[in-house]
Amino acid sequence: MAVIDFRGGEPVYIQLKERLRGYIISGVFKPDERMPSVRELASGLSVNPNTIQRAYRELEEEGYIYTVSGRGSFAASGEQVYQKRCDELKSALRQTVKELAFLGLSRDELISMVKEEYTDDRG
Repeated sequence: MAVIDFRGGEPVYIQLKERLRGYIISGVFKPDERMPSVRELASGLSVNPNTIQRAYRELEEEGYIYTVSGRGSFAASGEQVYQKRCDELKSALRQTVKELAFLGLSRDELISMVKEEYTDDRG
């Protein structure tokens, strides 16, 4: 499932949360598909169940999963995940643009950079 770096500086629950979010966004977990239980993941990754629970709790707060009492956690629908992630990335982009402007990057340089990256990613 997920590869966790126990020696790295990033907390395990954050690594796990990011991996699971990536799996949901990329469609590894389909909308409304049951996620592995806390116990299953904890056992499979040799991680404390509280760590898994924290990652799940944050994913639920962020809208990537939902919990049905007595049934488990499930991946949120594609549209919910899509909109949530788009909003997060737009916010991060706004902050990055502000910081680059503060550091002296001109509007034309920024627009050129965005066009270049967009073209490279789209083929």
